Formats: sequence, C-alpha cells, structure tokens
Amino acid sequence: MELLFCGSGWLDVVDVIAARLPAGCRLRAWDRQRPLVDEVQAAPPDVLLPSNAHVDAAVITAAAPRLRLIQQPAAGTDAIDLAAARAHGVPVCNAPGANQTAVAEATLLLLLMLARRWPLAQRAFASATIGAPLGRELAGRQLAIVGLGRIGQAVAARAQALGMRVVGATSTTSRPALHAMLAASDAVSLHCPLTAATRGLIDAAALAALPPHALVVNLARGPVIDRPALEAALARGHLGGVGLDVFWHEPWDPADPLYADPRVVTLPHVAGSTQEAFAAIAGIVVDNVARLQRGAPLVHRIA
Repeated sequence: MELLFCGSGWLDVVDVIAARLPAGCRLRAWDRQRPLVDEVQAAPPDVLLPSNAHVDAAVITAAAPRLRLIQQPAAGTDAIDLAAARAHGVPVCNAPGANQTAVAEATLLLLLMLARRWPLAQRAFASATIGAPLGRELAGRQLAIVGLGRIGQAVAARAQALGMRVVGATSTTSRPALHAMLAASDAVSLHCPLTAATRGLIDAAALAALPPHALVVNLARGPVIDRPALEAALARGHLGGVGLDVFWHEPWDPADPLYADPRVVTLPHVAGSTQEAFAAIAGIVVDNVARLQRGAPLVHRIA
C-alpha cells in the first residue's frame, strides 16, 4: 500500500508515521518540484496525507482510480475538496485532538511573549539594556476564545490556571455578541475552523471593538483575520500585540514588513509540532491504514 505525504514542512511526522506502518506499506513525500496533480497522476497513492497541501478536484480525480483514503494528519480539512472526494467515493478522515495540548501550550507561549513584549526584550538584551521593556501580567485579564472545540477548551483550562478570566464564542455566535465579548476582553485567541462564516471574522469592526492595547493571537487559519484591517489597527496604535502561528499565505515571506513590527510575534506554524502530538497523529493514521487494509470501519471519518 502506497501512502503520499503532501505537506510543506512537518517532515518529522513522516518519519514517525513511517516507523509505525503495517507491513507492506510505504510512505513517500511529495516531490514539490512538480505540481501535486502531476505527482498523483504519475504514481497514484492508495492513501493521501494532505497536511497543508491543497487537494482540489483535479488532484482527487487524477488519483481516484487507485486512491482509497484521504487521511488528514491533523484536524483541519479546509484545503480538501470534500465534495469531490464524495463524488469519487473516497473517504476523508482527520486526526482531531491529537495536537490539542501542543497548540494550547503554544497559545499561552504567544500570549506570554506578547504580554512581556518579547521582540523588544530581545533588542534590549542585544544592546545590554537592563530592565526593559515594561511588560504586563496575564493574571486578572480576560481572554476571549473564539472556537470552543478541543483546543479552545484546552486553552481555557490553561489560561484559568494562570489566573485569567475566560469567555468564549463559537463559529456561529452572532457578530453583535462576538463584538460585545471582545469589547470586554484584554486578549482574544482564535481556534475556529476556516469556513465561509469565519473567513475574515476578525475584521475592522471586531478589531475596533477590542480595547486599546488588546492582544490578538491566531492559531486557527490565517484568513480568519482580515489582514488589511489588522494592519490598519496596528498602524493607528490600537493593538498591544499580535501573535501568529498561521498566515495568509504559506510559505510566508520572511521579509514581509508586518512580521518585523515589534508588536508582532510569530511562530513558523509549529504550534502542533511536538513529539507527543506527532506520536498521537501517527497512532490515528496508522490505525486507519490498518483498518483500510482489513476492510474495517474508519475512525474520524468526515466525508
């Protein structure tokens, strides 16, 4: 059985999965020198592991004569054409909850880095400036969590342990209710899926609702935040800081001026990348591959 990993990055997870696959299985990584549709047409896999690759109708159609499963080694499936998969009778499964602890911890990392003004602290260290910059404490502050799935709930528990007050909203919360929640919060953390309803959810009105110097962290998907609105809010000094582990385009441009702003802290889409998370992902992927081999029902099937 042939498996194809399509991700840009996260190659460590390939080794973890490959080491645990049943006998007779082989996992290879996409040769990104050619389009994915050409890759699957030339050597169609039995199982496709999309990761952050766009698996559109053309890719699914090209692979469909052999493709038996699209197994996302993560929770998000916004880059997979689920309708095309259904049309070709190819099941789609994901790996929910495997990285919830990792992402929740990374959320607190970003919040703490912003509160303690990490980019300016690094500059102060480089210039041997003692005792600067002046930071803030998270204890006693209110955190608004948008997206109350496994990750959002894990963030809530950890934020409360730091002494933060926590409120939450889902993807279906009305805009007026969301804006009212933001207006009373010192920070907002994004953990919702990217859908038509959440694309641009944090727009100019949402950002304006936040108090001055509020913190915004995004560990969901880049387009959940309206980028021009975010840049405008930073330009007028409305936000205290922005923490990003996801971006509007990946791979991102490291020279982008936005990421050089001392109020912006970035991680290289690494929030879910821990040894423990990859082991949990591998367990789900390998279990479904074994189920596919013996004709058993698949777990975490979404299409």
